[in-house]
Amino acid sequence: MINIVLFEPEIPMNTGNIMRTCAGTDVKLHLIKPLGFSLDEKSVKRSGANYIDKCNYTVYENFEDFTSKNVGTYYFLTRYGNKSYTEFDYSNKDENIYFIFGKESTGIPLEILKPYFDTCLRIPTNNKIRALNVSNAVAIVTFEALRQQEFDGLDFYDSFKGKNHILED
Repeated sequence: MINIVLFEPEIPMNTGNIMRTCAGTDVKLHLIKPLGFSLDEKSVKRSGANYIDKCNYTVYENFEDFTSKNVGTYYFLTRYGNKSYTEFDYSNKDENIYFIFGKESTGIPLEILKPYFDTCLRIPTNNKIRALNVSNAVAIVTFEALRQQEFDGLDFYDSFKGKNHILED
């Protein structure tokens, strides 16, 4: 199972966008406090485009609370990562995979990252920016893992209008 973890997210619009991505891909979202906003804020709902109620998510008090309740492979998206996200094998559908993203302003604390250095990864960029927007990074990594799992359970057609709706008009 693919999981997205947001460590102390600060910007409600980013979390709303990520909730929408998780809802549309059946990926579970884990939110680690403190959150920089309330989950009932208008901005979270607007960026989630009213799909928040379809997002499977859990909120944790801190990182220790999260790790005590979730067993699997942890991958940390960080500027300190020396490997690309494409260098890892996420194809095992029975494995619990957790992609962990840090807060927008400072990322994930080094004391958390150090024991997991081998699974610290990054999305390659040039030297003009420090990092991509977190909601974009979540989408990139989520869809790479889903691609490796052959998009299991996802539709390859417009599920609202039907597979051949364009031919029927």
